[in-house]
Amino acid sequence: MYKHLLVPLDASGLATEIVSQAVSFAAALGARITFFTAQADFGATDQGALQRTVAPDRYSEHLAGEARGILQKAESAAKAAGVDCTSIIRTSDRPAEVILDVARAEACDLIFMASHGRKGLRGLLLGSQTQKVLASTRIPVLVATVESNQSDPYGQMAVAIIQDEHRSLAAVVRGLLYLVEHAVAGKSTLDVPLALQMIHYIDAFPERLHHPKEDAYLFERLAARTSTCDAAIKELRAQHADGGAQVQAMQTAVEHFAAVQGDAGEALAAVASAVNVFAQVQWNHMNLEEQTILPEARKHLTEQDWMLIYTAFSANGDPRFDADLGDGFKSLYSRIMNLADK
Repeated sequence: MYKHLLVPLDASGLATEIVSQAVSFAAALGARITFFTAQADFGATDQGALQRTVAPDRYSEHLAGEARGILQKAESAAKAAGVDCTSIIRTSDRPAEVILDVARAEACDLIFMASHGRKGLRGLLLGSQTQKVLASTRIPVLVATVESNQSDPYGQMAVAIIQDEHRSLAAVVRGLLYLVEHAVAGKSTLDVPLALQMIHYIDAFPERLHHPKEDAYLFERLAARTSTCDAAIKELRAQHADGGAQVQAMQTAVEHFAAVQGDAGEALAAVASAVNVFAQVQWNHMNLEEQTILPEARKHLTEQDWMLIYTAFSANGDPRFDADLGDGFKSLYSRIMNLADK
């Protein structure tokens, strides 16, 4: 049976669903995953060459951060399911060739990929690329259906958005934990402005957009259709109600640390405590939603329910770090995603 999957990803909307399918498949087999993405050689274009010359630090950070962001969200899904995983980035304008090279180099025994994807520079998994992989490899390929032949397209799209938002939050929380853990270990000083920016993102997006829409749309519709999730919904609503206080506790602790000049040991410990409490609640929260709420919702909600939920969540926009993100959040996300490589 297969023990090591290569899962190629791009920045299209297919990535969330293909990750979910691949993680479930790997968990059932007891297999591990290597997530892979190929970033286009933007530096070879006139625009890329100019940006690299004018602002080399920003160029390098943004390009690497975008690719790592794709992989960080995939790793968050795998870790939540207890699936061992690693990630690889390559720069290439020939996706099929580099997919096969990585599969061979990593001794993968199955390539798990989507059937097609978005066109353009951001489209790694085009149908033609899948066909090239199929035609050129001796490694088995599992081509997963993502967009076609779905009985509830609105349900699929709504769940994909919710899961993608969970993974974005998980990536930010992991980045915040990384900052604090390195400061506590004496490996670096706490980057106070960056920590406050991360906390601002958590307050601006999950607390003010994501969680209220879960309460008003997902939980409300599910509670109207079945009583099987009443206890889980009650617990999740209580966690939502407590979220603002936990975010404020993190911000207060970081601001106090910044104000302390001489003896920062106790203040740093308070930051670590507040961040760890928040992180643990979020892991439990997202696991309960994805392992209980979303599967039950797929069973009980109607197409009209899903249309309502999809419409609400698809309007969330910028803070999801998607393709339409503004420069401010893009820059923040790149910094977060690049933390582990410093």
